[in-house]
Amino acid sequence: MAPPPPPPPPPPPICLPFSSKKKPKRLTYSERAYTESYNSERSSINRLERSGSYSPTATLTSKAEKLTFSSDSEAWPDHTVNEAREVPVLRRSATTREKSAPKTPEKDNEKSAGGGSKRWGYGWGAGKKEKEKEREREMAQDLSRQNTQSTRPPLYQSPARSNSQRTQTSESINYINPLPPHMANAARSGEPSRSNTFRSQNSGNSNNTASTSRTRRPHLYPSDSSSTLVGSALERKVNDVDTFAGRPDTGERLEALRELMKKDSLDYYIIPTEDAHGSEYVGINDKRREWISAFTGTAGVAVVSKSSAYLVTDSRYWAQARQELDANWNLVQAGDHDGPKDWVDFLVDRVQDSRVGMDARMISHEKATALNNQLQTKHAKLVYPPQNLVDLIWRDKPSRSKAPIFRQSTKYAGVSAEKKLQKLKRWIAEQSPSVPSYSKSEPKPAQKQVATLISNLSSIAYLLNLRGDDVPFNPVFHAYLFVSADQSILFIEPAKVNEEIDHYLESLNITRRDYNDLWTFLRRKEWGEGKIIIAPTTSYAISLMLTSFRYTVLPSFVEEMKAIKNEAELEGLRNAYLKDGAAWVRWQAWLEAKMSQGYDITEYEAAWRLTEFRREQEGYRGLAYSNISGSGPNAALPHYTPRKNSCRMIDRETPYLNDSGGQYVDGTCDTTRTIHFGRPTNEQCEAFTRVLQGHIAIDSAVFPEGTSGKSLDVLARKALWKDGLNYMHGTGHGFGAYLNVHEGPHGFSSETPLVHGHVITNEPGFYLEGKWGVRLESALAVKRVQTKGNFNGDIWLGFERLTCVPIQTKMVKDSMLSKEEKQWLKDHNKTCFERLEPLIRQDKRALKWLKREADRGIGLAPALAGGMSIDWD
Repeated sequence: MAPPPPPPPPPPPICLPFSSKKKPKRLTYSERAYTESYNSERSSINRLERSGSYSPTATLTSKAEKLTFSSDSEAWPDHTVNEAREVPVLRRSATTREKSAPKTPEKDNEKSAGGGSKRWGYGWGAGKKEKEKEREREMAQDLSRQNTQSTRPPLYQSPARSNSQRTQTSESINYINPLPPHMANAARSGEPSRSNTFRSQNSGNSNNTASTSRTRRPHLYPSDSSSTLVGSALERKVNDVDTFAGRPDTGERLEALRELMKKDSLDYYIIPTEDAHGSEYVGINDKRREWISAFTGTAGVAVVSKSSAYLVTDSRYWAQARQELDANWNLVQAGDHDGPKDWVDFLVDRVQDSRVGMDARMISHEKATALNNQLQTKHAKLVYPPQNLVDLIWRDKPSRSKAPIFRQSTKYAGVSAEKKLQKLKRWIAEQSPSVPSYSKSEPKPAQKQVATLISNLSSIAYLLNLRGDDVPFNPVFHAYLFVSADQSILFIEPAKVNEEIDHYLESLNITRRDYNDLWTFLRRKEWGEGKIIIAPTTSYAISLMLTSFRYTVLPSFVEEMKAIKNEAELEGLRNAYLKDGAAWVRWQAWLEAKMSQGYDITEYEAAWRLTEFRREQEGYRGLAYSNISGSGPNAALPHYTPRKNSCRMIDRETPYLNDSGGQYVDGTCDTTRTIHFGRPTNEQCEAFTRVLQGHIAIDSAVFPEGTSGKSLDVLARKALWKDGLNYMHGTGHGFGAYLNVHEGPHGFSSETPLVHGHVITNEPGFYLEGKWGVRLESALAVKRVQTKGNFNGDIWLGFERLTCVPIQTKMVKDSMLSKEEKQWLKDHNKTCFERLEPLIRQDKRALKWLKREADRGIGLAPALAGGMSIDWD
């Protein structure tokens, strides 16, 4: 009698979200693998250098001219791995399950390559041979994609740290004791050590060393996280060491600074964040405020007195400052209901009969003039020591960047540098001479406007169609530019200019001089008779050198030129946001898949993976700013940046906020989305819906010419105000075409009228301190629109949405939206599918996710008994 047939395999489990009691899984890898020191927060996960030609169209590489596509899913050669160079493997942590399939002989022999746990259900446990065939098919598809011509650029090999100082980040500033030798011994002994080994918080995973005995790389299932790693992504991640060593003791630094203050009889010394060019982000050699205080935020001013030290910063950084400042510092919350308006307000309130010192290069003409006027009423005086006092005590201070500059093609710039310079020269000639209103005589040569001096780095880069790598996240370079009717002079470090750029500058009739020659040029007044036009943001040191008889202060014409994008720049931004949207969709599909499979993902891991997806896009040049990736209370910090060794897990009870963007050769991107991986509370849904309503109101606005962004700001807040909610940051800002992510002069906090060609972000939010936060941000371009009434003619403006990333509908309360708002949301998500589908066709997971988001309704699925809901998608 034949034996009875074996019982059928069990059915796949029903996906009841988060109802399982199984232990969470972690994305883990060996800690012993790489010891090379590595840092990520410069402008990308990997600090890349241009190929030897430094061509503006060359693909960024790691000192390599040509690269081959290398996927982590490829098999490794059969050879024994050197223990000292062991390859780390991402895998599932060992887990236990509540239920398991009935044992069969085949299942007894089955082993998981990811972490040793047995799997069952559709696609798992089908037999070892079937799995190997499936892996071979996956590998064949990968190789096929590599060998076919596509729009994707070559992916990168392992990073090689450049010898240049520019590869360091704010986190790699060497906190060396600044005191003189006779005071330094104690400080040196207490200097924090830095570890080059990744230490994952909360992992507690004993399996990290399990792979050390393997002689070849184990196969990984396609659904495991390593299948998203491309090129040397795994190596980049392992070597991305978080060098932040916690709070250094700043007491010795402050004492050394006070010793120098005594020599100049100073009662206070001011250390701003900005550099000599007024930059928002500064190079490592200009991070004086960060060095003296250890506060790493991008906004804030240090005020040091004879006995105390204060850091004045706005609400975006209060929580971060409390974490990073040691006991030697007092946090001053600028803008608080009972606090000072800003650092000037704080200082003026306490400087009666005092001498206040600062570096005249680090404060703008506009701010210094206003501060001087206020100090006079207190019988106080602003003093400018000949040398920066922090520089005198900062031993081993990094040198200025020597990174070479390179050209930005006219294909992306839209207008040649020659035409831009001609337009600037015409503007100079049109400016009225500085003649007293009562004078009836002809203007003298000394009263005429003959030239302009530009110190803003992004303005110089824009005007000359050049780019550089001196400042984190911003493709600019340190320089000054003098332009007159008959000559143009670029003051720049000689090492930064190669032969190709020299010929390019000669073709523009631009003379090149050393960066520090500017001061000699100004002191000797080498341009002859006439006045130089400077912007209000020009450093006060330049004003002092010129004296008031030699300069005229006018709004920057180049800033206005740069803010109005031409058609080539607008088209480039459209393309950049499509590429960035494709990377975002692939990332969000990956993230939701991992979360639904039970993985625990850190805020850092999520941000890092998004950067890797961006890296694959054509023309990618790095991050536009530090990734903001926050869950729970961290999402309530508008400028929170996760650290590798101290960030928290993304939870399923609160919204997760990601604000990030890439720099592409054709545009700068800035996008924020808030998503939820569980069942949001009613409070979270209401706040998210109010934020969405404000977002839609700005996006849908139609307004006449002459309307400023500040006049529209109330549209973003109106829905929030109904519920007594608000946010303390601006609603939006201008941004660049492969330049700075923050540009002016327009914005939703500015009185500057919006015009056709302006680009601006739309980012209302709400933050419940200590609990959670939400924000939605899309980029808009101002365009002309036709209206029904067309009152006063063709004067009406509206917005074109550049950002192409779906908005999650789970947290939206359908009952709170109007018919028009519901239709806007549905249309937006469907448009994202239509525009992004051709770019992500090869990623089946992302395509399925995007289609689901485009078709999904608004609101939560109905709750079942016990508060559970089934999401059949």
